[in-house]
Amino acid sequence: MTDSLQSGPGALDRIQQNFLAKAERRLLTWLCSRMPSWVTPDRLTFAGVIGAVMTFAGYVASNWGAAWLILAIIGYVVQWFGDSMDGSLARFRRIERPSYGYFIDHSCDGLVTLLILAGIGLSPFVTMDVAMVALAGYLLLSIHAYLSARVLGEFKLSYLSAGPTELRLMLIGLTIMMMALGYGPGLFGRWSGFDIFVGAVGGLLIILFIGQTLITGRRLAHKDAGLL
Repeated sequence: MTDSLQSGPGALDRIQQNFLAKAERRLLTWLCSRMPSWVTPDRLTFAGVIGAVMTFAGYVASNWGAAWLILAIIGYVVQWFGDSMDGSLARFRRIERPSYGYFIDHSCDGLVTLLILAGIGLSPFVTMDVAMVALAGYLLLSIHAYLSARVLGEFKLSYLSAGPTELRLMLIGLTIMMMALGYGPGLFGRWSGFDIFVGAVGGLLIILFIGQTLITGRRLAHKDAGLL
């Protein structure tokens, strides 16, 4: 799934080929057509950050009771709504601010990712060092997307048929498993099964970054060679 996004110095092609892309786009369009006028893209961006704060608080508070993880799950829903709707509403109303929107939205994305994974690392279920591996992997892949937008004019929003929405659903599922299984001594020494899962996802993201860097580098080498 691709569509055009005015962002930065020129038009970008948004490449979104995740499983839920078409259904999510229909839902977002339906929601945009029903948003009251006082709901603005900036307010939605702020709501997305608030959702991440809720998720962070839910994970940290789970040290005092697993029921607090419900707050983390609600936070994911709020964060999805704000993050997915801000750009969609701007495009629906034709009120895009290309450079401002691109800068603010993706700056907030970095903060949101830090809040969520730091919260997971401060919970009793996942150690902080493993959570930081996942954070590094996600941010590396984000850096690749931002660099590709600059040098190729393509803004890739999904990898392996999965995007941010699928990742949120996976994290919600992980959080539900935390509530169901609780925490205690792990089967792998100091690392629990949750550590292994989160660490494996982080490792996969790093491998994807390396692979995509090689692929993009090869494309750019052929492109530059054609200009000689």
